[in-house]
Amino acid sequence: QVQLEESGGGLVRTGDSLRLSCAASGRAFSSYSVGWFRQAPGKVREFVGVVHSGGRTAMEYSLKDRFTISRDDAKNTAFLQMNNLSPEDTAVYYCAAAMAVIRGYDYWGRGTQVTVSS
Repeated sequence: QVQLEESGGGLVRTGDSLRLSCAASGRAFSSYSVGWFRQAPGKVREFVGVVHSGGRTAMEYSLKDRFTISRDDAKNTAFLQMNNLSPEDTAVYYCAAAMAVIRGYDYWGRGTQVTVSS
C-alpha cells in the first residue's frame, strides 16, 4: 500500500514558477513509477509526465520545455518543476504511483490546486 500526498500548489502569476511535491508513505517507493497528471475545470484529466524507477523520465511533448519531473527516493518524494506558467496551466495536479505503468496507476493522491493569474 502506498499513500501519496501532493503539496506546493497555490496562486501564482503568469511567468512564475512552482515546484510541486508528491510525498509517499509505504514500502518500496523506489520501485514505483510516479506520474503527474492535471485536470482543468471542465476538462478531462491529462498526462503531464512520469519518472520511472531509476530516474528516467517521459514528458508530455507540449510541456517538456517548461516542466521537469524528478524524484528523491531517499525522501520518498517526487517533484514536478513548472516554469513560465500561464493561465492555461491552471488545474488540479495529481501524482500517481504505478508498479508497472502499462497496467495503470495503482495509487493516487488527492491533488493540489494550481491557479495562474494573467
